[in-house]
Amino acid sequence: MELAYWIVAALLALFYLYAGGKKVTQSQEQLRPMMGWVDRVPMPLVRTIGALEILGAAGLILPPLTGIATWLAVAAATGLALIQVGGIAVHLSRGEARLIGLNITLLVTAAATAYLATTTWR
Repeated sequence: MELAYWIVAALLALFYLYAGGKKVTQSQEQLRPMMGWVDRVPMPLVRTIGALEILGAAGLILPPLTGIATWLAVAAATGLALIQVGGIAVHLSRGEARLIGLNITLLVTAAATAYLATTTWR
């Protein structure tokens, strides 16, 4: 189970480091082609979401790697899942039901990561 955790958590962390990094560093104009929803959300909130994604990625990797407060991996995975619930809600409110596939995939992956963290580090 530990190997499965590391594979899934590493992939999820890489995705969130990339996506969160873009949200934190790029302007609204630069984000708009990839994330049309940034027009409806204030940029400070977009930046906050990006920072939470980066912190979530760190939470998936650092606690299990160091063996310190490994329960934070479960909290990080749960937080990332909740971000995707919010993403699904935003897409549905914009009438973009066809765009929630990635959100659902990330939600399921984050839930699986939380489960694997729970069974690996009790």
